[in-house]
Amino acid sequence: MIAADRSRIRVALADDQVLMRSALAVMLEPHDDLELVVEAADGAELLERLRAHHADVVVMDVRMPRMDGIEATRRVRAEHPAVRVLVLTTFDLDEVVFAAIRAGASGFLTKDASADELVTAIRAVHAGDATLAPRATASLVDFVAQAPEPVDAEQLLEPLTGRERDVLAQLVTGASNDEIGERLYLTGNTVKTHVKSILAKLDLPDRVHVVIWAYERGLVSR
Repeated sequence: MIAADRSRIRVALADDQVLMRSALAVMLEPHDDLELVVEAADGAELLERLRAHHADVVVMDVRMPRMDGIEATRRVRAEHPAVRVLVLTTFDLDEVVFAAIRAGASGFLTKDASADELVTAIRAVHAGDATLAPRATASLVDFVAQAPEPVDAEQLLEPLTGRERDVLAQLVTGASNDEIGERLYLTGNTVKTHVKSILAKLDLPDRVHVVIWAYERGLVSR
């Protein structure tokens, strides 16, 4: 038995449309660092196949029969915490997508995304560096920030250093690492180190959930 190449990102596709799965597979094929290991027509089939085939990133349709993308995302994150989920949607401001993100997805793409955008998003999600565009970030904030109870901000932020708090303030705006570096006069590697530390200290899976965490606790306002 030949061992799997651990240097490649193993991708699973879950979509009830055969043509969409075929199109996504074609987009991945030219890239040597990506390997398609699972295809599934719904969430239930995906979970069954993930128990037999390890994946690093799941590209997940939201609307599927038997088990939709929201429940499948929740189950994938519970059963396979290291697996990242990238959700697909027809509309970029779909509340169902934001529900999937709250269930544990690390970001989303619209189904009209180009091959380059798909590949870039898979790599970013795998690296824990997923970002949302400002328009999407604003919509996510509207969805999750529902009159949060007052909190003790100092207590919540106590684990973070002063510089990490500065980086956190930029993360919640949807800024990329490069943008954060420019604003705070930090190198890209330094920003990555701070982001990794913030995620570890707050026990959050990725930067998208940093936005949710901050707004749900009223640390920043819309």
